[in-house]
Amino acid sequence: MARIDNLIKGELSRNSIHEPVEASFNTFIGEDGQTYLQIDTYGSRGREMPGKKSQSIQFGPEGLSRLRDILAEL
Repeated sequence: MARIDNLIKGELSRNSIHEPVEASFNTFIGEDGQTYLQIDTYGSRGREMPGKKSQSIQFGPEGLSRLRDILAEL
């Protein structure tokens, strides 16, 4: 699991569209009183254990703010 507090623009060496997978999200209030967003992705059909939770990413308050800024630019 990883918590993202900042996002910086990177450069891709090649562009490719990934295979779609299922994902879920939850929001919760941390012990610090701040709101957090957690996104969980699940294994693709081709994996050994399809549907098993694969990755969890949390956005803290700073990460959420940066994500909003990025989305507003699209």
